[in-house]
Amino acid sequence: MEPVLDLAGIGFGPSNLALAIAVEEHPLPVRARFFEKQARFGWHRGMLLEDATMQVSFLKDLVTLRNPMSSYSFLCYLRERGRLVDFVNHKSLFPLRREFHDYFEWAAERVARHVSYGVTVGDVRVEGDGFAFSAGEREVFARNLVLATGLEANLPEGIETGERIWHTKDLLHRVESVKDPRHVVVVGAGQSAAEAVAFFHERYPGVVVHGVFARYGYSPADDSSFANRIFDPGAVDDFYSAPEEVKRRLMGYHANTNYGVVDQDLIEELYRRVYREKVAGKQRLLLHNTSRLVDVRADGRCAVESLADGGRVPVEADVIVYATGYRPADPVRLLGEVGEHCLRDEYGRLRVTRDYRVATSDDVPGGIYLQGGTEHTHGITSSLLSNTAVRVGEILESVLRRPAVTPLSKLQAVK
Repeated sequence: MEPVLDLAGIGFGPSNLALAIAVEEHPLPVRARFFEKQARFGWHRGMLLEDATMQVSFLKDLVTLRNPMSSYSFLCYLRERGRLVDFVNHKSLFPLRREFHDYFEWAAERVARHVSYGVTVGDVRVEGDGFAFSAGEREVFARNLVLATGLEANLPEGIETGERIWHTKDLLHRVESVKDPRHVVVVGAGQSAAEAVAFFHERYPGVVVHGVFARYGYSPADDSSFANRIFDPGAVDDFYSAPEEVKRRLMGYHANTNYGVVDQDLIEELYRRVYREKVAGKQRLLLHNTSRLVDVRADGRCAVESLADGGRVPVEADVIVYATGYRPADPVRLLGEVGEHCLRDEYGRLRVTRDYRVATSDDVPGGIYLQGGTEHTHGITSSLLSNTAVRVGEILESVLRRPAVTPLSKLQAVK
C-alpha cells in the first residue's frame, strides 16, 4: 500500500519527465507518481524527420539549468550511448530531433518506477487536504496535482483530418500509406511547414509540392543572443511582474523567436531548390505566397487562392498537410467540477501564481500546478523546453513548502 502522494503528475511528456527526475534527485523523499494515457513515452513522434534538428541548445535539456551535475543530462546520455566525442566534434549546439527524443526515452526509462502508462485519469474530486481521482482501476489520493496535458493540433475552422488531410503531427504515421503521389499541398509558413515541404520534395522525386502561406515568404527565426534572453529563467520574473500591456508588447516584440518562423539554413536550402528547378526549366516545388487554401474537399481537391488578386489555382492533391501549429490543451478540463473552483482573471484566463499554482477558491486546499497553459502569466517559455528544468525545480520546491493540513494516517492509502 502506497501512502498518499505528495504530488500526482497528469501527463508524462518532457515537462513531467523533468519533474520526475527532480523528484528522483531531491535530497528528501518525495511521494510522487505520474499517469500517462499513452502506452509508452512519446514526444511529437510524427515529426521525427531524419535530418530535423532541435531549435534549442542541448544545454537546455531536462536538468542542466537546474542541476549541472545531474546524471540525467544530455551529455551523460551521449556518454552512455558512446557518442560523446562524436557529438563534440560535430561542433553543434543543436542535436537531431530523433536523437533528443532518444534522450528523452533514455531518461524516461530511468524513472519508470514513478510512472503508470496506459492510464486515463478521471473523476477528480477534493478529498481531505488534497484530491482523489481514478487512474484506470485504481483510486489515487494526492495532496497536489501537476497538470502537463500538452498541446492539441490546431486546424483552420471547418477542416477535418481524414485519409488525404493530415496535421503535421501525423506525418510520419501516415506517409507510408502514400504511393507515388502527384501533388502534395502543405499549408503553413513555420518550421514544421518548411520541414514538411522539404521532406515531400526529397522523398518523392516525381511529386509536385505546393507550399501555401499568407506571408510573402518564409521568415527566419530570431535566435540572436540578446533576443534569446526572452527564454532566460530570469525573464519569467520580469514577465510575471509586468503590467498586462507590457506583457502583450513583449509577446509581440519577440514572437519571431518562436512562432511562425523557420531556421535560416532551411530557408536557404528551399530557395536553392526552387532556383535550381527554374534553371532546369522543370519546377515541382511551388511556393504560393500571399495565398490561402480554399474549397478543400475530403478527396483532396482544393484551390490555392491569391490574397492579392483573388485568382485561383485548382489542385487535385493526393495529400494535404496542415502545418498550422498547436494550441494549449485546456489544463483544467480533466478536473471536472473541481475546475469550476479555479479562479480566472478579467479576460477569462486562469489566475496562476509565480510558482505555477492555479489560484482556487478556499474549498480547494490542495495545490493544482500547471506545466503549460501559462503563457499569459509566465511568458513565451510556458510550453517550450528552454525553461523546463528550472520550472520543475520551482514547482517541486513549492509543493514541498506547502504544509499538510490533515495527518497522513487519516487519509486513505493508494489502492
